[in-house]
Amino acid sequence: MARPAGLLVLLLGAAVAAATGAYAGLHEPAGRPLTTFGFSGVLQMKAWLTSGAAVLLLVQLTTALWMWGRLPGAGRAPAWASPLHRWSGTVAFVLTLPVAFHCIWSLGFTTDSTRVLVHGLAGCLFYGAYAAKMLGLRVRGLPGWGLPVLGGTVLSSLVLIWLTSALWFFTRSGVPLT
Repeated sequence: MARPAGLLVLLLGAAVAAATGAYAGLHEPAGRPLTTFGFSGVLQMKAWLTSGAAVLLLVQLTTALWMWGRLPGAGRAPAWASPLHRWSGTVAFVLTLPVAFHCIWSLGFTTDSTRVLVHGLAGCLFYGAYAAKMLGLRVRGLPGWGLPVLGGTVLSSLVLIWLTSALWFFTRSGVPLT
């Protein structure tokens, strides 16, 4: 039987994902960037910031496994692992904000291709799962598997976002990946 707290967390996450997608789909895309933060273009900015967030999520995965005693041969996590986990997640999330803003504001939610559709859905899932995970950290009564599943959803959705955007961009722009 689902616990009320777990259900509330999932409903909030679903509401965030749905609202993000609905706004992106209804908003008339501007077709231009608001800023590129010094990058040569909006696609370059989005690809590099998403790549930075993806690298930080690897730090997240490693520190989470370490703190939960699931990192083989690592022993007990040191005291700095928890703050590193928290701050790497915060910075990764902040890096995604200008990317998401430009995806929604400049480009909107389109279904022009399978890649773009999957990318948009993964973006909505990422923000919904992130909201649910952050709420799940504060709510009592979440099942023990709740946070790992939500964290895994955040991680896997960002990997999917990276694969359908940054990797796609880098392989088409000539940036060597090896």
